[in-house]
Amino acid sequence: MHFDLPELIKSIGYFGVWAIIFAESGLLIGFFLPGDSLLFTAGFVASQHLLNIWVLIIGAFICAVLGDNIGYTTGHRFGRKLFQKEDSLFFHKKHVVKTQKFYQKHGKKTIVLARFVPIVRTFAPIVAGLGAMHYQTFMFYNLIGGFFWTVGMTLLGFFLGKTLPAEQIDKYLLPIIGIIIVISLVPSIVHLVQENRAKN
Repeated sequence: MHFDLPELIKSIGYFGVWAIIFAESGLLIGFFLPGDSLLFTAGFVASQHLLNIWVLIIGAFICAVLGDNIGYTTGHRFGRKLFQKEDSLFFHKKHVVKTQKFYQKHGKKTIVLARFVPIVRTFAPIVAGLGAMHYQTFMFYNLIGGFFWTVGMTLLGFFLGKTLPAEQIDKYLLPIIGIIIVISLVPSIVHLVQENRAKN
């Protein structure tokens, strides 16, 4: 089966993109969603005049911030119960534990850094709520992280789409998306390597 992300974005439009960003930012089921590559490709699609870049960015930013707020509230109210919850298709306690370790290492700036790390970005606001981070502090970092992630990734795709010759777009888009996915996975791989070394 051929998966065509640009075609998917054209099909789901603004609300589809925003819904995925919201789910990945704040819902437990969103950890497997392609946030980085989705924003980049949506920006790329906007460069072809199929979406308005500013409408796309503003909506994505709002949904990212709202999603993190839902995650924070979930952690604040139900965080302890998450550790008693059985693993399922959409939930694994190891993701929460992994995010806790990331949070302990990077402190408050985790809320910003986590935006660029798959899985961690879904669970970071939950861990912040669980750890009773002061809401105003959380919101401050949430706004900064949401801004740099949504604006940065979307504009990167937009300007690259404007730069590439039209006849070469299909040739370069898939490899670029692949590179973004690999780069976004690097922090998790480094963490696993360091964890294995510590055990040994």
